[in-house]
Amino acid sequence: MSRLIAIFNQKGGVGKTTTNVNLSSCVARKGKKVLVIDIDPQGNTTSGFGIDKKEVPVSIYNVLIDGEDIKNAIIETNVENLHLISSNVELAGAEIELTGKKNRETILKKAIESIKDDYEYIFIDCPPSLGLLTINTLVAVDSVIIPIQCEYYALEGVSQLMDTIKLIKSSLNPSLEIEGVVLSMFDGRTNLSIQVVDEVKKYFRGKVYTTIIPRNIRLAEAPSFGVPVIDYDPKSKGAEAYDELADEFLDYLEGVI
Repeated sequence: MSRLIAIFNQKGGVGKTTTNVNLSSCVARKGKKVLVIDIDPQGNTTSGFGIDKKEVPVSIYNVLIDGEDIKNAIIETNVENLHLISSNVELAGAEIELTGKKNRETILKKAIESIKDDYEYIFIDCPPSLGLLTINTLVAVDSVIIPIQCEYYALEGVSQLMDTIKLIKSSLNPSLEIEGVVLSMFDGRTNLSIQVVDEVKKYFRGKVYTTIIPRNIRLAEAPSFGVPVIDYDPKSKGAEAYDELADEFLDYLEGVI
C-alpha cells in the first residue's frame, strides 16, 4: 500500500523543492520504492535531479491535458529506487486548459490509480498557489508536508494555508491530513530562528518534526549540479539533517501503513 504526500505551502521560497528532492532521495536510499511527481511549472524538482524538462518526451502536462498514460511519463533518475514524472514549461498554461475539462479536480487522482501500488511513497511538488494544479494534488494525496523556513514572516500565510487544507478536506478529499511540518534554514546563532521554532511548534503542536534542517551552503549548491545533497556532499550538515528527517518520517509512518 502506498502513501501519497504533497509538499505544499502557498507561500513561495520556503524550501518546498529542497525538501521534496532531498527527503524523497533519502527515503529511497533506505530501500523504499519512491516516485516523485513535479507538478510545479517552474520544474525545479525536475532539474534538482539533473533532468532537463525540455528533453522529456512525456511529462505530467501530457498526462493531465492530453490524457497520456501516466506509465509513459515515468523516468528513472540517478537515485536508486527513485523514479520521476517531470514538469514541463507548458504547465504554466495548464490552469486555463484544465478549466474546461470534466471532473477537472480529480484528473491527477484518477491517473495515479494505475501506478500507485508500484511505489511505497509518492511525493508531489505542487505550485505555491491555489490553482487547479494544486487542487488536483491535494485531492490525490493522503497527506501534506508543510515546509517553513526559520525566517521573518515565517507564519505569514499559514492561516490561509490551513483554510485551504480544510476546504479541500471538507469538499473533495475527506481523508486529507497534515503529515508534518519541516522547519528549515535554521541558524541557532540567531534569536529569530529560535523564536520561529517556538512559534511554529505552538501553532502546529505535535505536527512539527523534531529534525530541523539547518542553513547550509551545500543544500544551496546541490541543485546546480543536478543531484540531491546526500549525493553531493553526504557528510554535510544539510545531508545529515535530511537523512535524519527521512528516518523520523519513516519511523512515524511504519505504524500507519
